[in-house]
Amino acid sequence: MGAKNFLEQKFPLKGKYVIMLAPAFVVDFSYPQIIFGLRKLGFNKVVEVTYGAKMVNREYHKILSSSKDFFISTTCPGIVEMIKNSIPKYKNNLILVDSPMIAMAKVCKKIYPTHKLVFLSPCDFKKLEAKNSSYVDYVLDFKELKKLFLYNNIHLSDFNGKIATFDKFYNDFTKIYPLSGGLSKTAKIKSILKKSEYSCIDGVSSVSSFLKSPPKNIRFLDCTFCKGGCIGGPKINSSAPLLIKKRRVLKYLNVAKKECMPEHHKGVIYQSKGIKFNRKSF
Repeated sequence: MGAKNFLEQKFPLKGKYVIMLAPAFVVDFSYPQIIFGLRKLGFNKVVEVTYGAKMVNREYHKILSSSKDFFISTTCPGIVEMIKNSIPKYKNNLILVDSPMIAMAKVCKKIYPTHKLVFLSPCDFKKLEAKNSSYVDYVLDFKELKKLFLYNNIHLSDFNGKIATFDKFYNDFTKIYPLSGGLSKTAKIKSILKKSEYSCIDGVSSVSSFLKSPPKNIRFLDCTFCKGGCIGGPKINSSAPLLIKKRRVLKYLNVAKKECMPEHHKGVIYQSKGIKFNRKSF
């Protein structure tokens, strides 16, 4: 199984490694300086999970367009674990689609078959999810990365003014995925469901309260374990208020929209041809 202790590795890394960044990284680390820092640690390829999120959105759109059932989002493994362990009567309502991390890992396994895959995460639930997966080899959280930069004398400010881009799979609009409601907004849920038919809730206590007696008109619950979404993850270093963290993500989105990306770096659909992003069970 995946998700071994990545901190046991020697740096700079020996061998081939891809690191997949959760887009919440901008809460803690500057862009594009983080790309230089990760490459100095020895990562051969640095990609963002936003392309995986794009593939996940396509599956959500298909399912919600073709069924009248009540579905609960499964992009957040914390929500999946909470429902399985605390409210199992809703287990069958969990939408059977991969998380962006797993979706992106499947794509990377296809494009970079000889590389080890590492996911950079703002929470510990991704480590649990990776352990139950055959796609992700390691999960490194934001606090651990900060320590790695410190131990290896890597200062992101040293790369100020330099230009870099992620390797392949670029996608801009799903960069707001770490925000509460980011899934619904980027998957264009409002184009297939009425406003009264879906709800976006963040924070495990709020989700639990909602599920005690969900309105019968609700067909889709877009929810996250952490308040604010992934920007509220416990492995984020920043102690800034959620509003400031949200502004950092939105600023990053605006910067990304203005970037001139090489054609081969863009996240086009053919790169995921032949890959299935749905699953049989949880």
